[in-house]
Amino acid sequence: MLYKLNLEHILFLDIETVPQKPNFADLDENTQMMWEQKSQYQRKDEFTPEEFYERAGIWAEFGKIICISVGYFTSKGDSRNFRVTSFYGEELELLKQFKQLLQEHFNQTRHLLCAHNGKEFDFPYIARRMVINGMNLPYKLDLFGKKPWDVPHLDTMELWKFGDYKHFTSLKLLAHVLGIPSPKEDMDGSMVKGVFYEEDDLDRIVSYCELDVVTTAQVFLKLRNEELLSEEEIKKV
Repeated sequence: MLYKLNLEHILFLDIETVPQKPNFADLDENTQMMWEQKSQYQRKDEFTPEEFYERAGIWAEFGKIICISVGYFTSKGDSRNFRVTSFYGEELELLKQFKQLLQEHFNQTRHLLCAHNGKEFDFPYIARRMVINGMNLPYKLDLFGKKPWDVPHLDTMELWKFGDYKHFTSLKLLAHVLGIPSPKEDMDGSMVKGVFYEEDDLDRIVSYCELDVVTTAQVFLKLRNEELLSEEEIKKV
């Protein structure tokens, strides 16, 4: 089935998130209490709620999206291109731009969204932040009433599981074992909060996010046993 999919019908994506506030102390008292309760199981007694707040960006209730990068294939004759673009900055505005892209260009039944660990993180996170920001969900993110086989989402981590529900493989590890050349990265996910709030370098985060989109597409090609993208085929728009 994977081999039958038209690559031009797939929108590859990745998101970068940070805590809603730079520091735990910046939260109001009620939100601090909610965070303490929400994070209790994960942090146990090893960290205080304040110390654990560094990780608040992974929860949509306490984080926000600062970048959504997307990529899609185009072809003309024997020529193949992978176009990459990003929406970043103020959350409400970037969510509106991403929703507009879905509604205008990826709104047909044949269109699919693809991300690494997207079903556990990217897709629900975007949907939750849209609801929190008072937005109606686009069709591709509104799963209510859909049967599992009608959900228009692909997940490269799930594809790699091959039915193993316990297995987790990072995008970086998967790219490594599949022999996909690793681009030179000057940061990783754990650094996003510091780069955003302390260094105020959103451009660096956007570049990092776009690299993950390209890597996700490369993994997908490898799972189909197809030729990887060359640097000349990757276009930033």
